[in-house]
Amino acid sequence: MALVSDTFTLGLIQMRCESSPAANLDKAVSAIHKAAAAGAQIVCLPELFTSQYFCQRQDPALFDLAEPIPGPSTERLSQAARETGAVVVGSLFERRAPGVYHNTAVVFDADGAFLGIYRKMHIPDDPLYFEKYYFTPGDTGFRTFDTRFGRIGVLVCWDQWFPEAARLTALHGAEVLLYPTAIGWHPREKEEVGASQRGAWELIQRSHAIANGVFVAAVNRVGLEGSAEAGLEFWGSSFVSDPFGVLLGQASEKEEGAVIVLCDRRRLEDVRRNWPFLRDRRIDAYGDLTQRMIG
Repeated sequence: MALVSDTFTLGLIQMRCESSPAANLDKAVSAIHKAAAAGAQIVCLPELFTSQYFCQRQDPALFDLAEPIPGPSTERLSQAARETGAVVVGSLFERRAPGVYHNTAVVFDADGAFLGIYRKMHIPDDPLYFEKYYFTPGDTGFRTFDTRFGRIGVLVCWDQWFPEAARLTALHGAEVLLYPTAIGWHPREKEEVGASQRGAWELIQRSHAIANGVFVAAVNRVGLEGSAEAGLEFWGSSFVSDPFGVLLGQASEKEEGAVIVLCDRRRLEDVRRNWPFLRDRRIDAYGDLTQRMIG
């Protein structure tokens, strides 16, 4: 890993996804170029950005959206990384084999080299989030990727609610946790519980930053997909938190755009020296964490 300075710059691409995968891929590549031109060195796209969020219903025909890795989308993302000199993180619907599909993040170094994949470990099954129908749980484990601009950890959406995933990725040496995301409101619930849902989503991820002394970045989509009565309104709000939970940049709830944030490794070092949670962990006492419940 070649570190060229005490800093690295994140670029989060908050986008509205259309029905055409080709159009979404073109939009994403264009946004990568714009973010890199604005100084981004590590660019991350939202979860499953090549399509609208198809998990709102169970339809076997939608498996046709999946693609192999490597494949056409990874070739375009690799080319974008090579052309811009930026690390690129994308989230794709992977066709691994007939009947075996994953929600998979791909990582390309700044020269376009393919660094590997992370397959989403935690798979939700909620109204309009029927992911267990489409995705086999990941088998890559929690991992990091050494890039030209630093060591990054990549997790995906529902993973962001689990402290174990953040901790294990941080223990692998991640300086930043990147969370490609597709999360939003059921419009009929928004008035009653919308603010608390969005607040909890932000709070849990900022807590991961504090507990692990790492930068955290969540990259969401925006826009209504489906009907106003029965669809999902994605709440945007893509953000970067520093290692003590301080927001360094955040997008709006409704508009497309890029969040460009400079991250200073010296902040990570300072926080961990003064709040040494990793030092004080009682690793001899945590064996029961492998239990579903105790007692």
